[in-house]
Amino acid sequence: MEMKVCLCVAFVCLFGGRPSSSSLSAAPTLPTCEKIECPKYEVLYQNVELEFEIRRYNESVWMSTAALQDLSFRNATRIGFLQLFAYIQGKNELQANVPMTAPVLTGILPSDGPFCTSTFWVRFYVPEDFQKDPPHPDFDLQLHAEYWGYRCFAVRKFRGFATDDNVAEEASNLEASLSDTPWAGIATDIVVQTQETYIIAQYNSPFEFSGRLNEVWLPIPTCTPDCLPQPPSLPCLSTRIQI
Repeated sequence: MEMKVCLCVAFVCLFGGRPSSSSLSAAPTLPTCEKIECPKYEVLYQNVELEFEIRRYNESVWMSTAALQDLSFRNATRIGFLQLFAYIQGKNELQANVPMTAPVLTGILPSDGPFCTSTFWVRFYVPEDFQKDPPHPDFDLQLHAEYWGYRCFAVRKFRGFATDDNVAEEASNLEASLSDTPWAGIATDIVVQTQETYIIAQYNSPFEFSGRLNEVWLPIPTCTPDCLPQPPSLPCLSTRIQI
């Protein structure tokens, strides 16, 4: 009963029907990761005026859903989060309670039209204590672990709740911010090297309604430590391995 109550609160608060308050001006800072574990990264470049930064993430392991087909970003995230929540609550080979981490990621491959289903992947960062050997999920959850090598992303912050109405707009805003930079046009190369076009990262506790922060990530096709983009003929993002 307690788990059901927690699930209901989590879904209503994190993915529920509160209106978005997205704003590009005076974007809030990244929530502290002192109380909840987050993946480690280095900021290589930041443009405050254009409101984006370039990050290089360390090697990491994520627990991921299978591809989810849905018309709605919010609904797909809700479905994926339910599967991941069950995993961290003990539906794994060790029956272990795995600590919650941030952010929860939703990778998006948009459909070709407004009435077609898009493809989504929802992911949870595996805590450091489980990175080397994450417990296998119960078969019925249809989850798998993904190994990510060093990866580079262009990142833009936005406020409020991530919704069906604002995630594509925020991704478009990020792409526009990159137009006069070395990372211009990376969105056209992304699908050649990785399965999603962009990723939405949600950080806040499900119980927080104010001061919420989300991010949109554009994967950068690169093999270089400075995260400068490379031609799609060099498939550097193929380092994602399912285990």
